[in-house]
Amino acid sequence: MRLGVDFYQQNAVTLARQLIGKTLVRKIENSYIKCRIVETEAYCGPEDKACHAYNNKRTNRTQVMFKNGGIVYIYMIYGMYYCLNIVANKEGKPEAVLIRAVEPLDNIDIIRENRKIKTNKNYLLTNGPGKLCNALKIDKTFNGYDLIKGGELFILSSNKECNIVETKRINIDYAQEYKDKLWRFYIKDNKFISKK
Repeated sequence: MRLGVDFYQQNAVTLARQLIGKTLVRKIENSYIKCRIVETEAYCGPEDKACHAYNNKRTNRTQVMFKNGGIVYIYMIYGMYYCLNIVANKEGKPEAVLIRAVEPLDNIDIIRENRKIKTNKNYLLTNGPGKLCNALKIDKTFNGYDLIKGGELFILSSNKECNIVETKRINIDYAQEYKDKLWRFYIKDNKFISKK
């Protein structure tokens, strides 16, 4: 069953934890690629110094974060990699969850073709935010995309139990006291997480 508006309109920390184990679905042409979400990070503006919307900073880039939860926020890192974020909470509260890693459940051949790397280690295909966007052909055109109504990208619920680890977020040393928040979540011992 597809996740609805009430699910997304929670605070980002709760949403980040609850997204673990859910199924991200990407439709490419006539194929539906399903992946289990195995790693997330919460960003809780305006007080979170690691968040793009810290201090209620509203720019062309962050505008999407101020909308109702359940839409996509895409940004680029290092000038070459896209990152998939799910907007959380209600309108006017800029929070989002970064999807850091996913585990492909089917159509691995399409993912391999999209990634264009030679490896027989499947976990290297989607074990990072830039990698998963590349693997699923997610780019800036998805910025503002509606996960609740859209047909090309959406998230399904899952009853599968997960042993979830809570830890510090990655590469945010600039965030002062917020760098130590345990706002990163991942499935314990899953091979597809971005960093042990």
